[in-house]
Amino acid sequence: MIALGFEGSANKIGVGVVTLDGSILSNPRHTYVTPPGQGFLSRETTQHHLQHILPLIKSALKTAQITPNDIDCLCYTKGPGMGVPLQVAAVAVHVLSQLLKKPIVVVNHCVAHIEMGRVVTRADDPVVLYVSGGNT
Repeated sequence: MIALGFEGSANKIGVGVVTLDGSILSNPRHTYVTPPGQGFLSRETTQHHLQHILPLIKSALKTAQITPNDIDCLCYTKGPGMGVPLQVAAVAVHVLSQLLKKPIVVVNHCVAHIEMGRVVTRADDPVVLYVSGGNT
């Protein structure tokens, strides 16, 4: 099973291709960087994500050496995170779901970080510390 996943909960937008066993076939991303001393705001972050999401989709598919037909499902971070930037990925996934006739899997951002630690370490029963709000 191959999933095309989208993450855009803060200042980074990413589109990755992963398999059910946790193999990462591609993981392109782009970070919105503000001038020193300034935080990232919702409007500007959203514009950044809109500007980069289509090139990231193309890059993810090309790097993974797959076509849209190879995708079994589409995943996206529903939250928590910044509301409007999250919607960029949500809208892209819903449009692709309609075009490609693929199911959608909604992902909790916090749980995904914890599960990623488990998958990457291949630990049977890991102890994980998740710290939220690292950008603040």
